[in-house]
Amino acid sequence: MDETLLNDAFQELHSAQRVLVISHIRPDGDAVGSLLGLGLSLQALNKEVQLVLSDGIPVIFRHLPGSEQVQKQANGEFDMIVVVDCSDMKRTGDALINQPLPDINLDHHPTNTDFGKYNLVDSNAVATAEMLSEYLPRFGFPITTKVANALLFGMITDTLGFRTFNMTPKALELSARLMEAGGDLPGLYQRGLLNRTYEAARYWGVGLSNLEREGRIIWASLSMEDRRTVKYPGRDDADLISFLSTIEDTDVAIMFVEQGNGNVKVSWRSQPAYDVSQVAMHFDGGGHAAAAGASVKGDLKEIQDNVIAQTKTMLSLM
Repeated sequence: MDETLLNDAFQELHSAQRVLVISHIRPDGDAVGSLLGLGLSLQALNKEVQLVLSDGIPVIFRHLPGSEQVQKQANGEFDMIVVVDCSDMKRTGDALINQPLPDINLDHHPTNTDFGKYNLVDSNAVATAEMLSEYLPRFGFPITTKVANALLFGMITDTLGFRTFNMTPKALELSARLMEAGGDLPGLYQRGLLNRTYEAARYWGVGLSNLEREGRIIWASLSMEDRRTVKYPGRDDADLISFLSTIEDTDVAIMFVEQGNGNVKVSWRSQPAYDVSQVAMHFDGGGHAAAAGASVKGDLKEIQDNVIAQTKTMLSLM
């Protein structure tokens, strides 16, 4: 990270009084944790902050302090706009309509397109929440108990409980500091990774019933009808892809989830030898080497066949 760039960005953030903080569509735990962590820290300095997610905040994250403040679109004018955990502008959805380009782009995805005035991108960080856990206290922004819980939640969920292949001693040290500041690791772990609703469990059952394998690649799909049948309220796979990635003798796992807007959400997970972010980028998506995603428009079955074929070809999984 360029130290001059980092210092300049946080000095401007310190001077700003009215700040907009946004993240990506279909937000995950790191997006929500980073959004809330930064926003609550800014509010602790008596700054006026708007927290915006184009898709709103998922029900499963509403236990986090500050989640009730999240709105779907920005209103008014701002001294600074900060985008967290978002690899490109398209993934902000409608959050930036009638707003200028972001001032700070703070992210850990290697596929980030550097769309901000200050591009603070560290692909070595396990989560954007890790970056904030380091930068906020370093530049004089408070880590309150609420901030600590938000950031720790982001780190726990993005590393699947500190067990992804990119885990580092630094990330564990920063997590310990968040615990010292009041972060409830056991409780956040339970809420973020273990708890399931009855509807989510039934949704998993549907997905697992159509699980397929070819060689060392596996995949499953969930249609709109599947979602309606089990009355699952979300638009995601209820974290089924993380379970698929634990199946033995599998190099790549893929999940296809049909959306209501004619798109299909595609998620990849892989073992360290395979970089699925390159496959995701082929479909205008992005992510990490071991975890990536894309939104593809079209028919579920046709997309499934195309994605599987491209994944096999690009990763030599014949």
